[in-house]
Parts: sequence; structure tokens; C-alpha cells
Amino acid sequence: MKSQSESYKAAGVDIVAGYQAVELMKQHIAKTMTAGVMSDIGGFGGLFELDMTGITKPVLVSGTDGVGTKLKLAFLMDKHDTVGIDCVAMCVNDIICVGAKPLFFLDYIAVGKNFPEKIASIVSGVAEGCVQCGAALIGGETAEMPGFYPVDEYDLAGFSVGVVDKAKILNNKTIKEGDVLIALPSSGVHSNGFSLVRRVFDVEHTDMKAPVAELGGKSLGETLLTPTKIYVKPMLALFEEVTVKAVSHITGGGFYENIPRSIPKGFGARIHKDALRTLPIFDLLAKKGNIPERDMFNTFNMGVGMSVVVAKEDAPKALEILKSNGEDAYIMGEIVVSEEGVVIC
Repeated sequence: MKSQSESYKAAGVDIVAGYQAVELMKQHIAKTMTAGVMSDIGGFGGLFELDMTGITKPVLVSGTDGVGTKLKLAFLMDKHDTVGIDCVAMCVNDIICVGAKPLFFLDYIAVGKNFPEKIASIVSGVAEGCVQCGAALIGGETAEMPGFYPVDEYDLAGFSVGVVDKAKILNNKTIKEGDVLIALPSSGVHSNGFSLVRRVFDVEHTDMKAPVAELGGKSLGETLLTPTKIYVKPMLALFEEVTVKAVSHITGGGFYENIPRSIPKGFGARIHKDALRTLPIFDLLAKKGNIPERDMFNTFNMGVGMSVVVAKEDAPKALEILKSNGEDAYIMGEIVVSEEGVVIC
């Protein structure tokens, strides 16, 4: 391509570097292509043909999110190939909460300076996230914004669109007392609460690569950068065989904010604290930051990335399906008649 502008480059925007970044990322994007994709990367819009087979009344479901200040850890560690997984996860894990299958994803990367290899590394993570959830990466945008972002920093966000048959949208009106809450373990802090995480660990003045005994010898940086787990494929398998009444993605706001979002008024969730498999990073956070237990459960996922409500009689089958699809799921509580939302006891 012959397009170039020395005047624009002098102002801090290198459009040639942008073209180079697109070329480098194409190899990663190719891994995400699915049958519905109708366009190549580089056009003005991403085209996707919706397959209506087996769907009577299609409902499109969308989700959008970013990675947040977890990106500061990526900058400090100079590791950029996992935050894209976080970006995809934060969108598609929301979509699956209503029963929808993600179809495609688009990302938005804003940078202070376009380093093509770094952009390609970021997109490699986005592509990996798309592979994990079965969605196609059909487009995106890289914006070089000198003077707005520092040279070595960037922001990353995206959105996904999925589809569900109207008759199969999850219906929490069937929830009743005695229904079971199943926990799907998280891989770590995921992508929420990092403003507090960064303050507690004073990450800018801490050796993030040093091994930490409380974390089993892993470094703080490695532990905190562990990407958000994507639950789409196990959940789709579960929907096929079990009537799922509600699903909650445990993100910012923790248990107290997210679980009630999927439970109808008049009901609450009783969580058994001794059943929870809290990860060491949360114990370290609470101890070092002197954070009260209520605040921990109101900020972090505490080792539970997703909660699922099923009838008590369906719980054994649900656990079997989830475990056969790679999720070490377990029962963490039950539905009760309550106006309190969540009770942890």
C-alpha cells in the first residue's frame, strides 16, 4: 500500500505502522474464522451471515466491556498477549448469562504510539479468547492518539454479539426456594477490582516478578495477569441437557452485586462460606490490605467466576456435565426466600 503522510507522522501518527500492525495480526485472526464470516479484516464493516438452523425466533444479545486498570500490570510486566483474553471474556461471559451463543467479536485498541509487534501481541490474546468461546474476530479498530495516551500505554475494549432462540432465553421466574447454586471456579482475580489490587500491592514500587511463598512460588505479576476464564463452551453444553434457571457472571461488585441481578425479587442466595474454594491471592489481598471480609465479597470474585442456579434434583447431572467439560464445579449454596439478596454464612 502506497498510502503515507509525512505530515501526519510528524504529528505523531504513523499510518504505515498501522498497516504493518494489521498485517501482523491477520495470522492470529485467521484462527477465529467461523462459517458465518463474510468479510476480510481491513474493510469498513465486519460481515456475518446468521445461520438460522434450529432457531425459531432469533434474539440477538450483545455485550461490551474493557480490561480496566489490569492493563497497568501488563505495562509493568511488558506482557501483552493475555489481556485480549480478558477483553473477550468480559463480554462473552455476560452474553452466556442469558443463554446466548457468541457469534462474533470486535476490538478497539487506543495507543499512544503504534508499535506493530505490540499490537499484534494484544490481538493474539483477543484471537485466543475468540477461539476459546467459538466466536469469530471479524473486525476492530486501532487508534493512534499521541498526546492523549503515554507512548508505552494503551486501552483495550471490545464487544460481542450472540444469538439465542427466544424460547430458550433463561427464565428466572421458575426459581424457587431450595434451588441449588453451583460455583464455577475462577482462574484468579479476573479483570475486576484492580484499582484496589494495585493500591494494596503498590505495584509500581514492588518487584512483580519475584516469587511469593503464599502464591505457591508464583510471582505476583504472573498471578495477577492470569487471564479471565471463559465459560461459554461448558455452559452451552449444560444448556443442552439441563434446565438452567439463572446464571451470574461474578465481576466488579462481587457476590453482593452480581448474584442478585439474576434472582427475582423476594428470593436470595445463601452462600456457605466453608464450601467456597477461595484462591490464595484473595487471602493475600485481604491480609496485606486489611480488607474486611464484606468488602472482599463485594469487590472480588473470591474464586467463583460464575454461579449457576438449577433445581436441586438437576444438580448432580449439572455437575457431571460441567466437569466433563473441564469445569471443577461444586455446590456453594441454595436459594432462600429473602429480601437480603446474598447471605454468606
